[in-house]
Amino acid sequence: MILVCGGAGYIGSHMVYELIAQNYEVAVVDNLVTGYKQALHPQAKFYEADIRDKAALSRVFEENQIEAVVHFAASSLVGESVTHPLKYYDNNVGGSRALLEVMADYGVKRIVFSSTAATYGNPTVALLTEQDETKPINPYGETKLAVEKLLKWCDEANGIKSICLRYFNVAGAHATGVIGESHNPETHLIPLILQVPLGKRPHISVFGTDYNTKDGTCVRDYIHVSDLINAHLLALEKLLSGAESGIYNLGNGSGFTVLEMIEAARRVTGHDIPMIVAPRRGGDPDVLVASSALAAAELGWKPQVTSVEDIIQSAWDFHRKHPEGFSN
Repeated sequence: MILVCGGAGYIGSHMVYELIAQNYEVAVVDNLVTGYKQALHPQAKFYEADIRDKAALSRVFEENQIEAVVHFAASSLVGESVTHPLKYYDNNVGGSRALLEVMADYGVKRIVFSSTAATYGNPTVALLTEQDETKPINPYGETKLAVEKLLKWCDEANGIKSICLRYFNVAGAHATGVIGESHNPETHLIPLILQVPLGKRPHISVFGTDYNTKDGTCVRDYIHVSDLINAHLLALEKLLSGAESGIYNLGNGSGFTVLEMIEAARRVTGHDIPMIVAPRRGGDPDVLVASSALAAAELGWKPQVTSVEDIIQSAWDFHRKHPEGFSN
């Protein structure tokens, strides 16, 4: 059985759907703070619990023969991490520490960890590789990097093998439209843009137009959630086959500005999407674009959805079916 921590969240729920499609048995642990019951796969064994609760986690490991863990459970809002760093260290680092302690107690030796491009900070290179300097500029990135380092030491001390996946901007939805991106409050660019044609907001706010980019707005690398999940599946299978630990970037290798994404959404939806300029947010780097060459070479991974219009289209299909998103 595979344990998915955070399996009721956006990316975690897509992982659960894919694992079950591949005939894995799946247990899910989620405290439903940012996850949703509606996103849970009906065939997954669900435990409503917080990964910081070692007693609750121990019951999960006691009741199931866990082969490996896929770990998505975390607080993930960059701006909030700047204003509430203690929350992020408690949840992201403290939760991972408790999970690893229980894994060690029960002899579970494999974990795929959801990391982030925020570990790199504000890079000075056009394409980021895994060898580039990690210098986070916000507590969210710092906590993810701290867990990566913790995993390294747990490998040495406890033989727990890990694959850390540093991904860039994830977007899109499941091909069926059953699950997709739903956050409350919403902070991710594509669903925020799509709230305008859905009539949920009058305009999209662009946070800063004075970045060192071609049009002054932030540049990001967008990856479809289905491609991201395929990489997690490949990483899991690699660990189950006895592989050593590793760290991999996941992205499309091309960047788009905020203004370019708004224009693409206008083309996809056929709606005029008004925008206003707002002040910069704390902790936002100018450019984040990935080189995924190592993932291609060692995991055999290659993204299939490379058009931002296709990514936005799948998100648009989901949001039109679920204009109010999910709720508990």
